[in-house]
Amino acid sequence: MRASEIVVVVNPTKVDVDEVRETLEKVAEEAGAPRPTIVETTEDDPGFGQTRDAVEAGATVVCALGGDGTVRAVAQELVGTGVPIGLLPGGTGNLLARNVGGRVDPLEDAARVAFAGQDRTIDVGWLVLDPTPDQLEGIPDAADNVHCFTVMAGVGFDAQMMADAPEGVKDKVGWAAYVASGGKHLTDPPFSLDLVVDGEPSAARKARTVVVGNCGELTGGMVLLPDALFDDGKLDVATVGPESLTQWIGVAARVLANRDDGPALERTAGGDITLTVDPPQLCEVDGDVLTEASTVRFVLQPGSLVVRVADDG
Repeated sequence: MRASEIVVVVNPTKVDVDEVRETLEKVAEEAGAPRPTIVETTEDDPGFGQTRDAVEAGATVVCALGGDGTVRAVAQELVGTGVPIGLLPGGTGNLLARNVGGRVDPLEDAARVAFAGQDRTIDVGWLVLDPTPDQLEGIPDAADNVHCFTVMAGVGFDAQMMADAPEGVKDKVGWAAYVASGGKHLTDPPFSLDLVVDGEPSAARKARTVVVGNCGELTGGMVLLPDALFDDGKLDVATVGPESLTQWIGVAARVLANRDDGPALERTAGGDITLTVDPPQLCEVDGDVLTEASTVRFVLQPGSLVVRVADDG
């Protein structure tokens, strides 16, 4: 691998790798960029090891081509390296690209940005499942219970919705698959929530989901966290606790209309957030479903990831 090389980490279940290689080589030649090296993810490694290998070999940009999970894996390994991530469309959400001002479609346009665009530095968040005492302060070291997110992480309904959206349906109907899966969980029982933001506890309450975002736009273009920015040095938190279908509808209407907080929807922000929930709840990061946890810590690492964006992004 040459020091100036572009590496593209591809999820082969999302695209035709041969067609992708042909397209990317053509774009690179037109842009006067190095011929990209294509490496495929595997069932055992969705992109972490491939990205580490690329950085160690001196790649100047590592692109992710797959779903949001592929993007997250590549991004996690690029945090703190100074090597930019290039964003190529290949999944249902493409949420990082949508929020940061990248190109989502077609692949040729996204590749031109990834190969020859400008660099933008953004914050990232870390989620820690049931943290140990030494994981309660500072940026956590790498561990099996530590997960990076660039867009959003969620607990409860949000994670259940992700878990129950079948891959085949997502491939056919996109974000609407999440709407269908979410409908199954509207009447799930709420959980008890203790929320601490930057060391300040709030009153205990009942909730159905908590979403912590590094940005605001959800799948389908909805903006749950209108004040969230990638580079503002904080994470935005939405606590959603509707007690009826009518209140669910009210929450949805408030989000779609970009209105302030109200019944069943509360928002706050901070750099270090800890949730304690009962019973344990399913968790997700950038659409990747993890496992259940009783205590979840979210912590911001400011200005730690470089993203390749369009010159006007």
